[in-house]
Amino acid sequence: MLTLKCAACRQKLWKYRKYGQGELLRCHKDRITKVFSYETDGDKVCCRCGQVVGIDKGLFIKMVHKGFTAKGTKINT
Repeated sequence: MLTLKCAACRQKLWKYRKYGQGELLRCHKDRITKVFSYETDGDKVCCRCGQVVGIDKGLFIKMVHKGFTAKGTKINT
């Protein structure tokens, strides 16, 4: 389970179940288990401080690498 935080202000965004060992390129919405806080501006997903962390593509959020940090463990499959 990964906890994603904003890279600018370090506020928690959400908890995510990550399968596999690769990079976090996108977050599937059905794998987000707990939402702490985030805002949407059109198709952009932002932190409350204004930092863009991803782009909403419908079923998933395409992540911006410099917009967030992730800490936790990935699930090996």
